[in-house]
Amino acid sequence: MERLDDDYPMQTINNNDKGSGKTFLVHNRSGSLLAELEGQGVMKRNDHYIPVPGEEKATDFGNTKDGCDGKHNQCDFILLGSLSSDEAAPGQKQGPTFKDGRRRVDYVLTYHIQKPQSVRRNTSRFSGSRVLRSLRQTLSLSKSPAMPPPKIDPEIAAQEHRLDYHEDDKRFRQNEFEDNLREMGLELEKDEGNKIPGIGFVKIHAPWNVLCREAEFMKLKMPTRKVYEVKQGSNLVEKINLFIHKVTEPLHPKVESNKPQNVKPLSYPFSREKQHLFDLSDRESFFDSKTRASIVYEVLKRTRCTKAKHTMGITSLLGNGVYTAAYPLHDGDVDDVGPEANDRKLLYEEWASYSVFYKYQPIGLIRKYFGDKIGLYFAWLGIYTQMLIPAAIVGVIVFLYGCATVDDNIPSMEICDPRNNITMCPMCDRACSYWKLREACGTARASHLFDNPATVFFSIFMALWAAMFMEHWKRRQMRLNYIWDLTGFEEEELVHKDHRRAEYELRVMKKTLKKQHKSTQDKIVKLTCTDRMPAYMTGLFAMIFMVSVTFAIVFGVILYRISIRAALHMSSNPSNIRATVKGTAAVINLIVIIIMDEVYGALARWLTLLEIPKTDKSFEERLIFKTFVLKFVNAFTPIVYLAFFRGRMVGRPGDYLYVIGSYRMEECAHAGCLMELCIQLCITMLGKQLIQNNLFEIIIPKIKKLIRRRKSDMDSQQQEDYNLTLQRYEKDHFLGPFEGLSPEYMEMIIQFGMVTLFVASFPLAPLFALLNNIIEIRLDAKKFVTELRRPIAARAKDIGIWYNLLRGLSKVAVIVNAFVISFTSDFIPRLVYQYMYSSDGSMHGFVNHTLSYFNVTEFQPGTAPLQPLHLGYEVELCRYKDYREPPWSNTPYDLSKEFWAILACRLAFVIVFQNVVMLMSDFVDWLIPDIPKDISMQIHKEKILMVELFMKEEKGKKRLRENHSNQSPVQPRCRPSSQETSNC
Repeated sequence: MERLDDDYPMQTINNNDKGSGKTFLVHNRSGSLLAELEGQGVMKRNDHYIPVPGEEKATDFGNTKDGCDGKHNQCDFILLGSLSSDEAAPGQKQGPTFKDGRRRVDYVLTYHIQKPQSVRRNTSRFSGSRVLRSLRQTLSLSKSPAMPPPKIDPEIAAQEHRLDYHEDDKRFRQNEFEDNLREMGLELEKDEGNKIPGIGFVKIHAPWNVLCREAEFMKLKMPTRKVYEVKQGSNLVEKINLFIHKVTEPLHPKVESNKPQNVKPLSYPFSREKQHLFDLSDRESFFDSKTRASIVYEVLKRTRCTKAKHTMGITSLLGNGVYTAAYPLHDGDVDDVGPEANDRKLLYEEWASYSVFYKYQPIGLIRKYFGDKIGLYFAWLGIYTQMLIPAAIVGVIVFLYGCATVDDNIPSMEICDPRNNITMCPMCDRACSYWKLREACGTARASHLFDNPATVFFSIFMALWAAMFMEHWKRRQMRLNYIWDLTGFEEEELVHKDHRRAEYELRVMKKTLKKQHKSTQDKIVKLTCTDRMPAYMTGLFAMIFMVSVTFAIVFGVILYRISIRAALHMSSNPSNIRATVKGTAAVINLIVIIIMDEVYGALARWLTLLEIPKTDKSFEERLIFKTFVLKFVNAFTPIVYLAFFRGRMVGRPGDYLYVIGSYRMEECAHAGCLMELCIQLCITMLGKQLIQNNLFEIIIPKIKKLIRRRKSDMDSQQQEDYNLTLQRYEKDHFLGPFEGLSPEYMEMIIQFGMVTLFVASFPLAPLFALLNNIIEIRLDAKKFVTELRRPIAARAKDIGIWYNLLRGLSKVAVIVNAFVISFTSDFIPRLVYQYMYSSDGSMHGFVNHTLSYFNVTEFQPGTAPLQPLHLGYEVELCRYKDYREPPWSNTPYDLSKEFWAILACRLAFVIVFQNVVMLMSDFVDWLIPDIPKDISMQIHKEKILMVELFMKEEKGKKRLRENHSNQSPVQPRCRPSSQETSNC
C-alpha cells in the first residue's frame, strides 16, 4: 500500500521561532512521533517539527500523572496529524472526538497499563542504565557503609525479570504497530489518564483521504447523485402492496428505513477518480459510523508488526495480550434525551423492547447500524418466525383432531374395555409379573393424540412447508440484496479476498525460520501443509471419540431405565412406573445434552484452531461444520434411539436379548414407542429453549452485573453518577465482546431440526418454536443493543453455509418422517389389517391381531416371575406384541407371514412417500422463481441507467475537449479540421 506523505504537512524550525515560547513535537517523515527522545543531543537531519499551539501544549505536556516517568508513551498526549478542511467543526456534534474536539473516534484499542512499581523496577531505560546503578550503589554505600545489601530470592528476581521483559516486549510491539498505523494514514490518540484504572485507550481516527482510499480498495458501493423511480411492478401489484402496507401499518416500527421508498439513488463502487458522481457536500455523513469503523478494521487487519521476532497482525496482538480489546463505538446511549434520537436509541425502543413483540423488525435500521451480516441474520430469523405461524396453526389443528377422535378410536377402546381379559407377559425378568392389557389404557389414549391419520398429512405439509420456507427466504434475500446494493457482490468478493489469518502467518513464519537453510517459498508452503495433516487426523479421531462418548451416554441412560423399572416393580407401590421412568430419563438426557453442548462447542473451536485455517472464511466454515456435527449428534442421538432402535432388537419371551448380565433390551409399550418419543422431544425442545437459549442469556448477564456491583465499593446511586462521567469508549469497554453469529444460528438450526425431522411424532413442535422465537428475537435484540460492544459491520450477500445446512435438513426430514410413520407408528399395521385381514373392513380385532402367544412353561431358568400368582390365578399362556407363530404351530415362535406382509408395506410406503414428497418439493422449488420479477426489472434498469450515466459523462468530456480545441489559438499555415486538432 502506498504511503501518502502529504497527509502530514511539516514545518521546519527557523530562527524566528527560537525563544518564542513555542513547543515542538518531533516527527519523522511518516508523520509519527519519534519513539526515542531521551539521551539524544542532536536531532536527525531528516526530522521535521510542528509548532504546537498554547492550548494544545497544555494538553500534551501539562497532564503528567503520578507514575509518569517522562516518556511520551506513558503520559497523556495528542498526536498531531493532518486535519483536512473537510473535518468537522468544533461545534458540530459527531459523537466522541479527540481532545481537539474535531476528529471523531472511529475505533478504539485497549491495553493494560504497566504498574508503577514494575515501571520503576527494570523497565525504564534510565533505571536500568549502568551509570544510575553505580550512582545508587555509591550513594547507598556512603550513607550506610555497614548495611548489607538486601537479599532477594533469585527465583523471584528471575520471575520479575521475565515479567518485565514480557511487558517491554508488549510495549515494543504496540509502539511498532501504532507507528505502522500512522504510516497507513490513520491518526491516533492515547488516553491513559481515564477513569478506569490499569486500562489505556488508543483512539483511532480515519481522515478523509484514508476513507476514500480504503473505500476504493474495498469496492464499497456508495449512493451517487443519480436517483430513479422505483416501481413495485404493475399498477395492480403496486396497489395491492400499498393496501397491504396500510392494513399492516400498526405492525411496522416507527423508523424511516421501514417506509416504502419511491425513489432510490443509483449506487456505484466508490472511486477517487469519479468523486464527481457522488454527493460529497457533507463529507462527515457520507461515510456513516458503521462504514468508517469497517474501513479502520480493514486497515488494522492489513497492518503487521515486522520488527518483532514474528510477523504479527491485530489478531495475534490481541491473542498475545499486547492489546486487550478492539471495538468500534456505539452511537450514544439508549437513554439519551433530545429532539433527535440516535440509531441505538431507536433500535432499543422499536426493536429491543418486549412491548413491541408483535411488530415487524426494523431490518433496514439493523443493517444500517450493525452491517449486512447481522442484518441478514435477523431478516432470516424474522422470515423463519413468520413461516412458523401457519405451521403452528396446522399443528394445533392436528393435535385437536387427535383429541376429538380419541373416544372414537377402536384400538384404544379395545385396550380400555374392562371386559378385556388379555394377560400380558412380564416386562422384565423375575421382578416383573404378569399384567392385564387394560393397564395400558392411558398410554394408548395418549398415543392416539400424536399417532393418527392426520399426522401423515402433517408430515407431507411440513415437507412442503420447508420447501416454501427456503424459496421464500431466497426471494426475500434477493430483495434485500437489491435494497442494500449487494448485487454483484460475488465479483467484488473475488477481487477483495479474505486476508490470511495471523495465526496462519505466524505458523508459516516459524516454519520458515526453522527451515531457512533449504527453503524456497514453494517448499515452505508444502512443508506447512504436510505438517498440518496430523491436525486433521487429530480432529477426525477426536470427533469420532466424542460421538462415541455420546453413544455411551445414551447407553448409560438405557441402563438407567432398565434398572429403575426393575427396582420400581420390586417396590410396594409400583403405580405409574412407566411415566416415572420416561420422565426422569428424559430429564437426564436434557441435562446431559446441555452440559455436552458446551463441551462440544469448546472442543470444536480447539480442533479448528489446531488445523490453522488459512483465511477467516475457512476458519468460520470449518468451525461451523464441526460444531454442527457434534451438537446435532448430541441433541438427536437419544431421539433417534427411541424412534428407530428401541423395541426392535428385543427378542421374545423365553429368548430375550440381554444388554449386560440380566438386563434385557427395552421394550416399547403396547401402543408403540411414539409416546415416549413425543415426551423426549417435548422435554428436550422446551428445556433447550427455556434453559439453554433464553434463561442462560437472561440470568448470566445479570449475575455478572451483580458480581461486578458487589466488588465495587459504590452504591447504586454512586454507580449511576460514575457512569455519567465516563466517556463513550469507556462505557463500551464494560460491555461484553461480540463473539459472532454462529451460536445464534446454531440454536435456530437445531430447532429447525426439531421442527422438521420428527414432526410426525410431535405436531406441537412448530408452536413451541414460534413462542420461543418471539422471545428470542427481542432477547437477541436487547443483547446486541445494550449488552455487547458494537460488532464490525461485515459485508455478506447471504447467510452462507447455514443455507446449505437448512436445505440438507429439509431433505433429510422427508426420509426421517417416512421411517417414523412406517416403522415407529402403527399407521401401516392398521392399514394392512383393515384392508387385508379384517372381516368387515373395520379396526375391530386389531389389538388381538398384533399380539402373539407364549407358553409360560418355556421360560429360561431364572427368568420366570417371582410372583406367578400376582393376578390371583395361574397363568398358562401370556401375550406379547409381535407377529410370531403360536407355540402349537409347526414352527413355534417363528416370524409369521403377517410380519413379512407388513414389512413389505412399510418399505413400500417409505419409497412412495419419499419420492412423492420430494417431487412435490422440487415442483414448488421450480414453480417459485428465486428472484422476484420486479426486483429483476429494477436490477436491469440500474444497469441501463449506469451505462447511460457513463455515456453521458464521456460525451461531456468529449465536448469539453472539442471546446478547448476550438478556443485554442490557430497556428499559421495550418488549417485544422473540425473534429481533430492540428499536428502542426
